[in-house]
Amino acid sequence: MEFRNLGRSGLKVSEVALGGWETYGRSVNDEAMVQDIVKAAYDEGVNFFDQADVYARGRSEELMGAALRDFPRHTLVISSKVYWPMSDDVNDQGLSRKHVLESIDKSLKRLGTDYLDIYFAHRYDETVPMDEIVMAFDQVIRSGRALYWGTSMWPAARIAEAVEFARAHGLHGPVTEQPEYSMIHRDRVEKDILPYTEKAGVGLVVWSPLAMGLLTGKYDAGRPEGARLSEHEGFARDFLTEENIQKVRDLRPIADGLGITRAQLAVAWLLRQKGVSSVITGATKPQQISDTVKAAGVRLDAGAVQRIEEILNPV
Repeated sequence: MEFRNLGRSGLKVSEVALGGWETYGRSVNDEAMVQDIVKAAYDEGVNFFDQADVYARGRSEELMGAALRDFPRHTLVISSKVYWPMSDDVNDQGLSRKHVLESIDKSLKRLGTDYLDIYFAHRYDETVPMDEIVMAFDQVIRSGRALYWGTSMWPAARIAEAVEFARAHGLHGPVTEQPEYSMIHRDRVEKDILPYTEKAGVGLVVWSPLAMGLLTGKYDAGRPEGARLSEHEGFARDFLTEENIQKVRDLRPIADGLGITRAQLAVAWLLRQKGVSSVITGATKPQQISDTVKAAGVRLDAGAVQRIEEILNPV
């Protein structure tokens, strides 16, 4: 495993992280299986484990938290997120100071830890002033309940606003952004986010690096029953086009020539970006994470990157 600093901060995160979205508490409910997956990740050198309160309405935090208790806390980087409604109560959502401070206590209890390494604002909240948002997360850090905070799926202009407000007022600003980023879904990050975050020292930890499994090659021959994209019509509509499927097929000779899988190629392609600190992957079986982590440390040379670009963006 290779490690990178989280943006300009001193925190080091594994190039490959394990996340709980769409898996624990949903497709994987067995505590023993979650424990096996988390142990496999840890044994492979993964130190970064990503969660959110909304994942399976807290159940994902509980399952992963129980598994993580087997390991020394100082060896772990644990994150969670706040924003989405957790009940029908009008204040049990968003980024108000009330919701942020109440939610982190609930996440800490579910995860079974005294503090988070990173606490993410899961979306930008247009209904809350930026000063309240930044001051709420600053209070979380000063109270010791989290060590760093970040944003997730925020527009670049709002990230910049938060960073600049924090610097101007001596507050803790966001050190990381968590966007969706993959070979198939790249324009927003490369055209909007990275031009600001690289300059500002805000590190990216990216999710859906395999485009819901499309980039593994599992859809080469059609849509298999029970596959994740088959259950998400929005993602399927955007990703499962014949053009995209053919691109994934065309990537196979490049991966084969490098002696890696297409999943590993997709993760290595993301890690070529110096502004990317970590790539968050999911796993429903121990062998999946054991396979994906092999992308850590793979460095694509200029020739390989050019051949990939010719496939992804044909003239």
